[in-house]
Amino acid sequence: MTPGLSLTVGQVSSPVMHRDHHSWYSHRLSRDMGVNVYGHYGMPILAFPTSMGDEHEQEGQGMVRTLGPYLEQGRIRFFSINGVQSDSFSNKGAHPFHRSWLQAQYDDYVASEVFPFIDSQCQTPGIPITTYGASLGAYHAANTLFKHPDRVKRCYALSGIYDMRDSMDGMYDDNFYFNNPVDYMANQNDPWFLHQLASCDIHLATGCGPWENSGPTYQMSAVLASRGIAHHLDDWGPKGGHEWPYWHHQMWEYVGAHF
Repeated sequence: MTPGLSLTVGQVSSPVMHRDHHSWYSHRLSRDMGVNVYGHYGMPILAFPTSMGDEHEQEGQGMVRTLGPYLEQGRIRFFSINGVQSDSFSNKGAHPFHRSWLQAQYDDYVASEVFPFIDSQCQTPGIPITTYGASLGAYHAANTLFKHPDRVKRCYALSGIYDMRDSMDGMYDDNFYFNNPVDYMANQNDPWFLHQLASCDIHLATGCGPWENSGPTYQMSAVLASRGIAHHLDDWGPKGGHEWPYWHHQMWEYVGAHF
């Protein structure tokens, strides 16, 4: 635990509850993709990994244990999925347009495969979904809500970055534009999207703790404000660091307040 940060959630000692692991071959991504499901009932939270994480990261980093009391109470159900970052924006060996294409395919995978899977697991077609992610996962959590605000009604984007230009070697195409939130949201004027976004609970979290860069979060907040999109810019101050203990504390507080 980071010195100077006292988190009661770090003292949760209940064992990790039952985990269901699912996987299937995604033709959109040309690979097997795994999902870990924690809890038996409750409102679904879709968890995205950090840059090199997978569907096991949330458990391995202790987030599942931290949220264990809420899972056991049936307040939430936690869906932890894999990412494709190493083959998309982080794949410097691939052409930049392949990187942006794969990110577009990943967004389609989430909407066309993961959302229906969550519906089937919850036995509630169209159930409102909350997204959550930290660091690069925050980008995915926010991007998924912005692109699908009819299905994702809340997001917790912790310590995120929302402009991926540094991953494109100066190149730009439509796939990148529609997956670069500071760009496409700055031009969002579609009445349907604005109506749906008005019913969403958007949390962009940052702070001044160790290793945190709050600039990208404030930038994304300014873009949303310029379009009149209601959201929460949650500056946690010293409790907003770029490390798992800080994210544990934030998620403990968020879930406790909203579910």
